[in-house]
Amino acid sequence: MTPIDTDREASTPARTWATRCVRHRVYTPLAALTGAAAVCAAVWFGDPTTPGGYLPPCPTRLMLHIDCPGCGSTRALYCLLHGDIPAALHYNAVGVLAFVLIAAAFVSYTIGLWKGRRIRSWQHWRYAPVVTLVVVAAWFVVRNIPIAPFDSLKV
Repeated sequence: MTPIDTDREASTPARTWATRCVRHRVYTPLAALTGAAAVCAAVWFGDPTTPGGYLPPCPTRLMLHIDCPGCGSTRALYCLLHGDIPAALHYNAVGVLAFVLIAAAFVSYTIGLWKGRRIRSWQHWRYAPVVTLVVVAAWFVVRNIPIAPFDSLKV
């Protein structure tokens, strides 16, 4: 390519606006789905329900010997991938709820991206961050109470 061709490309748009939008509307969700599929494949083949696998344990549990709000999420995802919803809820009920909410946010984001306007979902609500923080903090505390009804929440 000669300098004259380069100048010609700079003066005329090499990619039209529609082409850039189509790429963004297709490749962004595709990249997110590819990453999610890679994580699901690693969890599927890693089988975190049996000890000694290649998936690392929770560092908070390993170092502090307490269950963090995310402890059991990998095992819950494994159970969800195999269709065992009660076992997934046993491992981490708030994590399962988070998976559902993240999936709903991704779907609304993708539909909004395709339509060209944002679709308001749960994460756009005014108090969503505060409610999320309170739920996660309460789950962290309740999960580590060593009294009879709460000790069954430990994984």
